[in-house]
Amino acid sequence: VFIAQSRASGSHRDLEDEELTRIFVMIPKTYTEEDLREKFKMYGDIEYCSIIKNKTTGESKGLGYVRYLKPSQAALAIEECDRSYRAILAEPKNKSSESFEHEYYCNSMRPELRGNTLPFCVQPEFCSFEKAETRVQEPVSKRLSVISRLPFIQEQLFALFDLIPGLEYCDVQRDPHTNSGYAVIQYSTAASAIYAKYKLHGFEYPSGNRLTVIFLEDGNDSSE
Repeated sequence: VFIAQSRASGSHRDLEDEELTRIFVMIPKTYTEEDLREKFKMYGDIEYCSIIKNKTTGESKGLGYVRYLKPSQAALAIEECDRSYRAILAEPKNKSSESFEHEYYCNSMRPELRGNTLPFCVQPEFCSFEKAETRVQEPVSKRLSVISRLPFIQEQLFALFDLIPGLEYCDVQRDPHTNSGYAVIQYSTAASAIYAKYKLHGFEYPSGNRLTVIFLEDGNDSSE
């Protein structure tokens, strides 16, 4: 059903697919689109690159998009590219790009306030570091906890989460008192787990029953 949803829209890739193949990165303002492509082509086949520019001056804002042909390639780029690029999944095109840029700048820069320098040149209008805005980041790991009010069938749940590359195991458990479903999922990389949570949290399986997917502490360094 999950695969069919994407294919039902025709030969073109739908919005769901775009959300998993387009990444958002911070780059030096001197980068051209060709420079951006050169830096990220090692992770997979790139469909297009674009650099966000000031509408008035035409100057680069130091931000860009890279869209790959496959979600697995975008996941690899996020995990393996230099941390200075601060690569993340891009928001869908139907969300205001300016609000996304503002949120990205403020969220991605906060951890760097502990040091004396910020990577590249951050524009002042994007940085309003007020105490009220600080938020605790959700710990990320390779393991996920999946909760449902209905019991799971091992083979079906495995098949669902195996749609995201890198699934290592799926352990289904059942509460005999409530008959609710609980499972632990583990992927080979944190990037795959991030994709799985992003894609399947709130997914109706079966129809009318929404899954709750959260990260499960795996003992590794969550900051990495």
